[in-house]
Amino acid sequence: MAVAKIPPGPKGRLFLGHTLDYMGDSLGFLTRCAREHGDVVRLRLGTSDYYLLNHPSLVEEVLRSRSSEVIKDRLTRMIMPVVGRGLLTSEGASWRRQRKLAMPAFQRGAIERYGAVMVEHALRLLGRWDVGRPRDVHQDMMDLTLGIVAKTLFDAEVGAESSDVGRCIEVMMKYYLNPMKFLKVREWLPTRENREFRAAVARLDEILYGIIRRRRAGGDDPGDLLSHLLAARDEEGAGMTDRQLRDECVTLFLAGHETTALTLTFAFLLLARHPEAVARLGAELDEVLGGRPPSAADVPRLRYTDWVIRESMRLYPPAWAIGREATEDFEIGGYPTRKGTQLLVSQWVLHRDPRWFDDPDSFRPERWDNDLARRLPKGAYLPFGDGPRVCIGNHFAMMEAVLLLATLAQARRLEIVPGEELTLAASITLRPRSGTRMVVRDREGSIPIAG
Repeated sequence: MAVAKIPPGPKGRLFLGHTLDYMGDSLGFLTRCAREHGDVVRLRLGTSDYYLLNHPSLVEEVLRSRSSEVIKDRLTRMIMPVVGRGLLTSEGASWRRQRKLAMPAFQRGAIERYGAVMVEHALRLLGRWDVGRPRDVHQDMMDLTLGIVAKTLFDAEVGAESSDVGRCIEVMMKYYLNPMKFLKVREWLPTRENREFRAAVARLDEILYGIIRRRRAGGDDPGDLLSHLLAARDEEGAGMTDRQLRDECVTLFLAGHETTALTLTFAFLLLARHPEAVARLGAELDEVLGGRPPSAADVPRLRYTDWVIRESMRLYPPAWAIGREATEDFEIGGYPTRKGTQLLVSQWVLHRDPRWFDDPDSFRPERWDNDLARRLPKGAYLPFGDGPRVCIGNHFAMMEAVLLLATLAQARRLEIVPGEELTLAASITLRPRSGTRMVVRDREGSIPIAG
């Protein structure tokens, strides 16, 4: 009898497979697997079989051509107590309807009017940055993007409710850092962590349902993203239920708050280690802006600023892995894939692959010149995912990151506090565990910001 062909992979432990290796150092473990075993690597995490896919053509096959034969993976579905059945986790007809309803709110023309909000909040942060004093830049970026997402999503300034939403999401993100996330029994243990997690979900629901009820009752339209979602109708004239609105708001809050803050944090840390990039960035900002605050109309001219953001997301992708689950049997990379197999794509691995990026571990924003994004193989660079389920807010996120970096870097530069070492935590997002304290300095030769 013929033996089924299976992909190569590292030797695992009895019962546990590769779970401990993955939990101990996810990024390093996946990188070694790709380097040592090739483009399709078989892993066992928890009780599930995983195929790690490390070639752009395989990434495109899963995310594009076979998108109807896969669903979100088990690890992604684990966060449904937080995000519900929003765009991140819904499937099939439900996902298509939600995507169609939400899409108009994220067209380029619709989001450009939020540029002024983004710049205004960045200018407020500049006013709080005392030259010569150390700051936790990650916390600063989290506070900054919290204010922006509260205003653009709910038309609210950061107050008790918005701050509570931010704290609830922080509790949830830390919950998924726990190595026991692979064990289903963990959810039912009577631990303090579980109690805090459930309390955070309950508080989040209380706030969001309250905002939705008030907005429906008031009937006003402040022009924020929630207004667009409330007004959206499908072909039958039906809108979103309160539960659907709640789930989309959580998804957008998480995406608009956490990921942009991480992108900016890593950008400032990388710039601090590369003074030549700081000089080139500053020269562009002075030439394009001349000391005035940026606007959405300036974004196409801020080319080097855009490259800094793209290169930061290449080296430290906030969304560092994408997972899918096969819903039927098929073959990928020459190997049979059974229904239920988990398919894992890691941006961390792909973005540092020397086959696609010269000197891949180096910070070189100029590599994005001559339209590198279009010259790369599809599936080699995907900070926002790819295929039909590419992040709906990718244009919003890029505009926000460019405008915030331009506003802050135009007036200040940041130095890493001596002795600070960046350590990473790979959870739902790629977060700094430590090493983000930086000292604020004036940027020599900068033109004072007017306004």
